[in-house]
Amino acid sequence: MSRVTPMDQPLPPGLYIVATPIGNLGDLSPRAADTLRRATLVLAEDKRVTAKLLAHAGASTPMRAYHDHSSEADRDAVLARLGSEAVALVSDAGTPLISDPGYKLVRAARAAGHAVHTVPGPCAAVAALTLAGLPTDRFLFLGFLPAKAKARSDAVVEVASVRASLVLYESGPRLGDTLAALRDGLGERDAAVAREISKLHEECVTGTLGALAERYASITPKGEIVIVVGPPAEREAASDDELDEALKAALSSMTPSRAAAHVAERLQLPRKRVYARALALGPDR
Repeated sequence: MSRVTPMDQPLPPGLYIVATPIGNLGDLSPRAADTLRRATLVLAEDKRVTAKLLAHAGASTPMRAYHDHSSEADRDAVLARLGSEAVALVSDAGTPLISDPGYKLVRAARAAGHAVHTVPGPCAAVAALTLAGLPTDRFLFLGFLPAKAKARSDAVVEVASVRASLVLYESGPRLGDTLAALRDGLGERDAAVAREISKLHEECVTGTLGALAERYASITPKGEIVIVVGPPAEREAASDDELDEALKAALSSMTPSRAAAHVAERLQLPRKRVYARALALGPDR
């Protein structure tokens, strides 16, 4: 059973990871607001943004900047306070540690023996999944793709065979290029572009990657953007003739074991079956 600290008592010492609204301040949970009011210190990605949140929560808790440019000395200074103070970690919007380096602080806090608590709440990646109308039973969060074209294309190819929906964060100026890279690397999959989630102008546009790439080729939408891409379509099981043809080609330059691994992945067949067939075809290679 979890302990509940009375609201007029200080929070127990430790690190509190507090999820904040991704747009609508009404999404701040009562527990999150209470944590922000009773913490000794709030670590903020941008103090100007968090100041508005604290005002909404009725909190006057001191803030300290903590973000991806913070140094090890900054982290050590926070760790030194966790033994006797309650420190809340927030990002500008959503759940801390999702597409930001806050995990380093959590890891260091645990290594030092400090208590770590999570105050769950909004997350743009999960919210976009609920809007997209695409499979949610299995998904892979990719954060932001690389900015350079070659690295971005390589990253897309790397996940092309993953049988799950893909979730990415993106900015308006890069959206068209990213959708084009996804189209080129993944083919015409169903996808969605969600932006301004929970805000007045919330929007979720669905279609194929090709159609979305064309739509946003000359449009630069505003706001926070999440791209959701559906999983690859189920392919028909490879026939014996198709398997033999692929194996013969692979066996011309690979051992049976390597050829079986290569063909099994490409045709999405059980490796055991493919390896047995590779051994049977051995004399023909």
